[in-house]
Amino acid sequence: MRIVYVHQYFLTPQMPGGTRSYEWARRLVRQGHEVHVVTADILAPKGSRLWRTSEIEGITVHWLPVPYSNEQSYARRVWAFLRFMLWSSVKSTALKPELVLATSTPLTVAVPGIVASRLRRVRFVFEVRDLWPELPIQVGALRDPVSRGLARALARLAYRSAAHIVALSPGMAAGVRSYGIAADRVTVVPNASDLELFAGGAEEGRQLRAAHPWLGDRPLVVYAGTFGIANDVEWLVRLAEAVRPIDADVRFLLVGDGRRLAAVRDLARERGLLDSTVFVHDPVPKAQMPGILAAADVAASVFAPLPGMVDNSANKFFDALAAGRPVLLNYGGWQADLVREHGAGLVVDRDDLDGSARELVSLLRDGETLATSGKAARALAEQQFSRETLFETFEAVVTGRRDRGAGHGAA
Repeated sequence: MRIVYVHQYFLTPQMPGGTRSYEWARRLVRQGHEVHVVTADILAPKGSRLWRTSEIEGITVHWLPVPYSNEQSYARRVWAFLRFMLWSSVKSTALKPELVLATSTPLTVAVPGIVASRLRRVRFVFEVRDLWPELPIQVGALRDPVSRGLARALARLAYRSAAHIVALSPGMAAGVRSYGIAADRVTVVPNASDLELFAGGAEEGRQLRAAHPWLGDRPLVVYAGTFGIANDVEWLVRLAEAVRPIDADVRFLLVGDGRRLAAVRDLARERGLLDSTVFVHDPVPKAQMPGILAAADVAASVFAPLPGMVDNSANKFFDALAAGRPVLLNYGGWQADLVREHGAGLVVDRDDLDGSARELVSLLRDGETLATSGKAARALAEQQFSRETLFETFEAVVTGRRDRGAGHGAA
């Protein structure tokens, strides 16, 4: 069928960031569907106003120039959301879809999905990647009662307008159901592990270590992701400070960008760690991540102590599993349960830096446990989070086959 896929921040492997929509879209094309992605061109030259179109692995991508960055003010980011919401509603309707799929965040992407599906009288599927407005409220982005009320009203409208809702974790599914949505209209399809992509990278990992005298054969902890308020990458800097007196050879490589990048650098510099035991690197395309994780001994996924983060479905977590690297978590929830149950890494108490440092060094210096944990991580990726396996569920939900009797998978 002709599918219009609305995702404001669609990324390919040649771009830094998660590629979930790209991976789903190209597989939908492979199954014979005609897929049009409607997205924002956040790196368009200043002054650009017109849509441009490109073909990527059979996907027709429609790009609207809408500058966006986590470093922008809240008002400018809201304006970017609203501008994309308006013009993508027009574009999505004009593309004459037979099915509309919209994926958050932001929550405003639900609007073009609702508009196009109602005007064209076709099925609308909404994918929830973060619980809005709960998470923005927790980080302080929505502070007044009016904005919070409007955001909750939009969430309710989005959920009730969708024929089916895809949630990225059991906690997100529960959050959707709390709006009065029937369980059989919600299916969990978590982020996935790209097994083939991360099976490689060993040679690139060796080259990375050899190219940096500060690394060599020293233990390495890698964080690759957003430097945002919710991520609290500063916690890793404080952890590195606690690790140094125990084992001065341990290195931390922080890869990414975001609103808190300068704060992370400043803290590392202030503590005397920057370019000594803590190294900050610009974001890299997804295609380069296998090499970076191959060089790592442990991959970190960390968050601020926000209630909503226990329900997250972090790409970095699933990439680490695919790369066969033990995962370091400083939060609870379903991912922490998986790590503990399968022995796929280390879950530490974020409030006990000294204890966390001792546990991390113990793992890094225990070659046998590192190897066992890495194998457990890869096995977990293969058994539960293979992209190919999860796509079968995703396509069944999107096309409606799951609703028509293939079993309802609310979780």
